[in-house]
Amino acid sequence: MAAAQSTTSRDDEIDLNALLGTLIDHKWLIVVVTAAFFVFSVAYAILATPIYQANAMVQVEQKVPDLPGLSAITQTLGASNSEATTEIAIITSRSVLGKAVDNLNLNVVVKPHRFPLIGGFIARHFSPDKPGEVASPWLGIARDDWGGSVLDVFQLDVPGGLLGRRLMLVAGAHGAYTLLNDDGDMLLQGQVGQVAKGHGVTMQVKTLVANPGMRFDVVRNRELATLSDLAQKINASEQGKDSGIIGLTYENADPQLAAAVLDQVSEAYVRQNVDRNSAQAANSLRFVKEQLPLVRQKLEKAQAALNAFQTKAHSVDITLQTKGLLDQIVAVETSIQQLQMQQADMERRFTKDHPAYKALMQQIGQLQAQKAGMEKQVDSLPDTQRDLLRLTEDVKVSNSTYTGLLDQAQQLEIARAGTVGNVRIVDKAAVDVTKPVKPKKAIVVIGGTFLGAFLAVAFIFLRQMLNRGVEDPADIEQLGLPVYASIPLSEQERSITVQGPHRHSDGRQHLLAVSDPADLATEALRSLRTSLHFARLEAKNNLLMISGSSPNAGKTFVSANLAAVIAQSGQRVLLIDADMRKGSQHKVLGGRAENGLSELIAGQIDLATAVRPVAGVEKLHFIARGKVPPNPSELLMNAGFTTLLKQILPLYDLVIIDTPPILAVTDAAVIGHHAGTSLLVVRFGLNQAREIALAKQRFEQNGVQIKGAIFNAVEKRSAGYYSYGYYEYKAAR
Repeated sequence: MAAAQSTTSRDDEIDLNALLGTLIDHKWLIVVVTAAFFVFSVAYAILATPIYQANAMVQVEQKVPDLPGLSAITQTLGASNSEATTEIAIITSRSVLGKAVDNLNLNVVVKPHRFPLIGGFIARHFSPDKPGEVASPWLGIARDDWGGSVLDVFQLDVPGGLLGRRLMLVAGAHGAYTLLNDDGDMLLQGQVGQVAKGHGVTMQVKTLVANPGMRFDVVRNRELATLSDLAQKINASEQGKDSGIIGLTYENADPQLAAAVLDQVSEAYVRQNVDRNSAQAANSLRFVKEQLPLVRQKLEKAQAALNAFQTKAHSVDITLQTKGLLDQIVAVETSIQQLQMQQADMERRFTKDHPAYKALMQQIGQLQAQKAGMEKQVDSLPDTQRDLLRLTEDVKVSNSTYTGLLDQAQQLEIARAGTVGNVRIVDKAAVDVTKPVKPKKAIVVIGGTFLGAFLAVAFIFLRQMLNRGVEDPADIEQLGLPVYASIPLSEQERSITVQGPHRHSDGRQHLLAVSDPADLATEALRSLRTSLHFARLEAKNNLLMISGSSPNAGKTFVSANLAAVIAQSGQRVLLIDADMRKGSQHKVLGGRAENGLSELIAGQIDLATAVRPVAGVEKLHFIARGKVPPNPSELLMNAGFTTLLKQILPLYDLVIIDTPPILAVTDAAVIGHHAGTSLLVVRFGLNQAREIALAKQRFEQNGVQIKGAIFNAVEKRSAGYYSYGYYEYKAAR
């Protein structure tokens, strides 16, 4: 239990040495992918269309100038420290952006046709010798723009079904053009400077400079779509907390258009601000003019009442003490009436809970309390003096109010005409055409290179995670299969062997043990030969079966070259290709597949005809698979196969049988009952531990004991088993 926990703990740990070794083993893949991404990044940085940024700046005054004749109490109590947040929303509103869209005709988008990848680069670097010159078509492709082409659409009205859809304008000779829909059907034909109509489309082209046959993509977008897109692309932000300075930026491939858009937006914003403040003055003026007739009527009535009283009282004069009290009452009453007019104006703009409204009502209350105290003094006067005081008070208050309203009306007229608003343009739009903001070439190249390296590393680790083929013989031995030998992957073997069942045999021999006896794989097979010598001491016979769990494990290579090295040691060896479906030993040893095991078991040929000598290896003989029979498994279970084995075993020191994979067919289980020794070939990085365990279980279920395993095609790793498992040791020349 403790050992299992220890194994699990080791599996959960991250082996940094193994990870580093994996990267070193795949260094060329990483280098190639990284280099490819570097090249693509450089190409993109050079060929991508540069994007320029226009910058502008506006200032928002934190306090709106007072309107003449009105108290500043509303601005003092109602204004915030910074109005930038509100103003930014106004700048990107449809009412402001709509002016720029209309003035610049941004609803119509025109793009010239250009050759893929390089067309834009060539067009941008075209230098005309004189104004209005158009580049000659490259490679005779006149439909694309190679530089200098211009299309300015003054008017384009389309039916609702064509809004947002791509139309194609084909330039003709001498200012003529043809407009096509996205299906290639003609909508209209026109001439520069003239209105053209057709199929519900009205178009007027202001400027057209292009080679005949040149094509432009023209799209008439919906106004709301254009406004939404423009609002997203215009960036407005306050430059410093509560500074009231708003910076505007807009990016476009056309620097002149980028600057024009910001200029239009800035001017429209300032204009609407002026209109907004002018509207406030106009509203106040309208209110004052509404009050003038009422106050004048009140004044006339007060004067008539005073004249009538004086006539009746025979011109009674006011004493000096009463006159001083009158002046105080008139001043307070005049202030109250002015504040009450402001109250009426404020009630149209604010609720009664607004702080400015509450402050105004508090001020009116204080004046009314002061007036009430004076009224008590008036009540103590004689009746004649009291009545005369009140009538005189009404006349003076009404007269003062009327005079103030006349003066206020004149000032509001001046204010309405001279309103400048509380915003101004600090910096008009400007573009640095020498430094496009996109693409940032250094960042693109560095980022693209790092992305390539990251993807290569991620691919390597992902492939290693998904392909959990065993790469350490210890993993095989944990399954109860001792590893008799680990055979390194041989580049020489790759070059001389015939790979794949579908490749035709060339009739020649492809034995590594003969062509390169000093190869590390051949040395490993000699080590296997020694291990087998001791393993066969307790075997029931001299029959060795070599099988695999799945195809492509390399059992054909192992069995053929193992037979060769054993024969080179002086033993008589017979190699039988028992894979009567896809056996390919004849491709390795030379010759054809016919006249082999299938015909021999069926009694169609004799043993002398089936057994072939192997050139270059004196004591090695070979029986090919023969023609593919319809029932290989039944043929192996035939008594003729048992009789054949009894006949040939005494004739050789060792008989090696190459069988099909056990997980594919049952042939290996049938042959395993006759074999004294059975080995399983496991390929490095291909066969998974679960697959090997299933193959071992399948043999055991059929009563066949697998003696051990041969670890084949072991690749060199910077960290791991093969990093120290084999060393090249050749004779000096």
